[in-house]
Amino acid sequence: MLYAVRMDVAIPSDLVPSDRADLLARERAYSQELQRSGKWLYIWPVVGMYSNLSIFDVLDNDELHEILWGLPLVRYMTITVTPMAKHPSDIHAG
Repeated sequence: MLYAVRMDVAIPSDLVPSDRADLLARERAYSQELQRSGKWLYIWPVVGMYSNLSIFDVLDNDELHEILWGLPLVRYMTITVTPMAKHPSDIHAG
């Protein structure tokens, strides 16, 4: 199943710099692992914001939930999930 997921990040400004650096490094490693596995298909920044719009290809709601809750930054995110379906006018859809 395909999902569009928007992640808006708000890391507290008073977070200890070394903790922030560690958190961001773990987030990058986790997201890149998911990208290599084919679960996290695309990630685009939202211009002018500390946000991204991503496309996930996972088995079901439960798998996406598990992935999102595994994000090291999840406690600092507002996440919006939109399930996707094939559009009947899409020339690329099988």
